[in-house]
Amino acid sequence: MPVVSTGVVSTGKGTMNRAKRLAPVQQLVDDTERKLATSLAAHERRVVEAQNKLSELIRYRGEYEQQLAQRAGKGIAATDLRDYQVFLSRLTEAIRQQQGVVQRTASERDAERLRWQEAARRVKAIDHVVTQWQTEEQRMLDKRDQRETDERGQRVRRDELLK
Repeated sequence: MPVVSTGVVSTGKGTMNRAKRLAPVQQLVDDTERKLATSLAAHERRVVEAQNKLSELIRYRGEYEQQLAQRAGKGIAATDLRDYQVFLSRLTEAIRQQQGVVQRTASERDAERLRWQEAARRVKAIDHVVTQWQTEEQRMLDKRDQRETDERGQRVRRDELLK
């Protein structure tokens, strides 16, 4: 059974400090955060692609409306006018649907951003704990080294006095 003292666990086979024991957890949260960052970037690309497609549809509808206005100014047959109107109606519906796609992908991206931010907070918290433990452990080592140096100095002085 391990004996726990401040910062260091003695397992009988050597010692392992708390910061090193936390390394697998730190690696896991780092990996998770990186994967979520990659996923967030992919979501952002999907939003941009959806917005670009929406812009193209809107631009195309505007061009088509201009063509209709030009043709109507020169005179247009009733069937051609009806065909233009049907096509414009379909374009308007496609635009409405694409607006839904943009909203849905933006919502998915926002949810992914929240997941990534939470993972980033976990990484920061674990890093903070590891840094604190490392500082604490270094302080303990420094005190031990100083104590050993002091004891060695006292022994040397004692030995010199006994000679």
